[in-house]
Amino acid sequence: MLTAISVSGILYTQSKEGTVLVPYKDSVGVATIGTGTTVYPNGQKVKMTDPKITEKQATEYLKFHIDKDAKIFNKSLLGIPLSQTEYDLYMDFTYQFGTGAWSQSSMLRNLKSRNYVQACKSLLKWKYAAKRDCSIRSNNCYGVWTRQQARYDKCMGEN
Repeated sequence: MLTAISVSGILYTQSKEGTVLVPYKDSVGVATIGTGTTVYPNGQKVKMTDPKITEKQATEYLKFHIDKDAKIFNKSLLGIPLSQTEYDLYMDFTYQFGTGAWSQSSMLRNLKSRNYVQACKSLLKWKYAAKRDCSIRSNNCYGVWTRQQARYDKCMGEN
């Protein structure tokens, strides 16, 4: 059973999440830096007054967060066979939406019942950010929706 995101998975998350080396507000208004980092490895929340970081730091923060999430993620998948592509895209989902969302998701329920196609379809339910429907371009969060569509396409390609 897989227990780690691949190098391709890290690169995929970086390409979809984007990397900004100075603090910025994410789509729901949370102070963020690097590749979606809202909390540093030392437990401190990102502040808008924090200094610029390097590309290397951004990657290290991303890997730290993904490795931390993987502990919960992997426990939820015990006995569920996934391809590396599936593991990577569901780990990318978990990075974006959190382990709580993953643990309660219909994707996980469908995977547990071995309904892989329905698990892929469940990805498309996750199109909201701060109660805005991100499939509507004018809601200024369209990237959330296009990322879900990309995950769905990759997932269906595996199934």
